[in-house]
Amino acid sequence: MVKNNETGFHANHTQSEKLYDTAKKIIPGGVSSPVRAIKPFPFYTASANGSKMYDADGNAFIDYCMAYGPAILGHNHPVIKQAISAQLDKGWLYGTPTELEIDLAKRIQSYFPSAEMMRFVSSGSEATMSAIRLARGFTKKNKIIKIEGGFHGAHDAVLVKAGSGATTHGEPNSPGIPADVTKNTLQVPYNDIEAMADVIEKNKNDMAAVIIEPVLGNIGPVLPKDGYLQELRKLTAENDCLLIFDEVITGFRLAAGGAQEYYNIKPDLTTLGKIVGGGMPVGVFGGRKEILELISPNGPVYQAGTFSGSPCSMAAGIATLDYMKQNNIWAALNKKGDAFRKSLSDIVADKKLDYYVGGIASLFVIFFGQKPANYQDVLKCDSASYMRFFERMLNDGVFLPPSQFETNFISTAHTDEDYEKTLLAVEKNLPKAK
Repeated sequence: MVKNNETGFHANHTQSEKLYDTAKKIIPGGVSSPVRAIKPFPFYTASANGSKMYDADGNAFIDYCMAYGPAILGHNHPVIKQAISAQLDKGWLYGTPTELEIDLAKRIQSYFPSAEMMRFVSSGSEATMSAIRLARGFTKKNKIIKIEGGFHGAHDAVLVKAGSGATTHGEPNSPGIPADVTKNTLQVPYNDIEAMADVIEKNKNDMAAVIIEPVLGNIGPVLPKDGYLQELRKLTAENDCLLIFDEVITGFRLAAGGAQEYYNIKPDLTTLGKIVGGGMPVGVFGGRKEILELISPNGPVYQAGTFSGSPCSMAAGIATLDYMKQNNIWAALNKKGDAFRKSLSDIVADKKLDYYVGGIASLFVIFFGQKPANYQDVLKCDSASYMRFFERMLNDGVFLPPSQFETNFISTAHTDEDYEKTLLAVEKNLPKAK
């Protein structure tokens, strides 16, 4: 292992191993989320600042996971920290409404005009779960369509296997989920409008909604083909089927108004999370007023949560959105994303590798395979080689997602020096063409 005071593992990484040995005795797999289960053991973070993370042994890493998306301004941002600190002085949980909820909702609405009304929850998973329940309650229909490979959280209705055909009935992806729960979850491939039309036509009398990540974030990112989202919007509208945009990743990332601004699409319902909470736990579901007014206590569709609209999350979200607006971060950040992807592509080309560098805005990924159009294409990537690459990059002090099927994020905190060191490590650690 490389010893480097700025980036890279020190020779001593025993503390993380010791912590893992203890954790796996009391926490399943030693981690609180499966993606963190790096073999042979994960590093345990002690602190983070800007673009860097520091583990329990003092090793430093340039971070491109960025908490899997929320940290668009980098870790430990002083403006967000100050907002949270100020709120802590006033108390951090009330169980009553606060003006902060109104203030943040107004800000979100200014960027997402499709969200005429909205409700705050505590996570993106809770937001998608509530949006699906609301869509069913509004339409009085049962079936939903999700995209193969699309991820909408770990709740029962959407935790289903992706199939290889034009459409598959959702089979539970985990023990503990009854087949009856997912029998109304249908799937179609991404970027296949004909398959979507066929499934909607066959089920239109009971089709409540299509839920989709407009850019597939959990397996890529994989981008929509030209016109695909526009055709999807037209198709759902013509068949009285609600369109739910899951913008937990893309919201405030692709543009100020997320993918719906970037691609000029107006969905019926939108879910948000990650960035909108400034790194604090948050989720949002919103949409047309006539739909949202069915939520309890106005209507019969029930949703509730002790930590919904948490004051610290609201304060962090307000500070984040205000800072991004005041500094108009998107143009410069997306330009850096374009330049970084170009540099990565040049390295891949120079090595004559049959790989593809994908991404959009401030998202990027190196697919260890050809350009994918959908989930089945991504599955053809050489994930074993990617994991060896991940390990070599980590040894050189660069933390990428520990899976071929995750998105990399850049932030305003990443510096030119970070990019240069990363590119040198990529050039060093990508395998040679066979």
